Amino acid sequence: MKKSGIDQQLIRDLAAILDETKLTEIEVEEGDLKIRVARQVQAVQATVAAPVAAAAAPAPAAAPAAPAEAKVDLSKNAVPSPMVGTAYRSASPGAPAFIEVGQSVAKGQTLLIIEAMKTMNQIPAPRAGVVTAILVEDAQPVEFGEPLVVIE
Repeated sequence: MKKSGIDQQLIRDLAAILDETKLTEIEVEEGDLKIRVARQVQAVQATVAAPVAAAAAPAPAAAPAAPAEAKVDLSKNAVPSPMVGTAYRSASPGAPAFIEVGQSVAKGQTLLIIEAMKTMNQIPAPRAGVVTAILVEDAQPVEFGEPLVVIE
């Protein structure tokens, strides 16, 4: 490292690591020098709406029904992802999903699992309520802070 300035190659290397790993930020510290490289994450806005054709036809019992044109208030009702990883809606392939839209959940109940660094992390409900929207698909990559589930 250069004493008179910042090592620009180190910053480029850290930025490349962000791209390779799909992380949103990385920080390194060596002695008095501390470098943090972060990428801006686009805010996610979600509107849950059922397709017109699906609203006219009866839905199968296993498929979650989404209310037509329901606006989701992500600011206070969404459960954000506590980490970067891959979200899974069930404990294993073929197993029933932890939650479905319209289901009542208790505080602490498992909503889904996020796999991060080969570790399965259960995501608990922060409060009791009714699941009004599930904003992720099974095996979908998620970012830190991304809304996962809406509990009203």
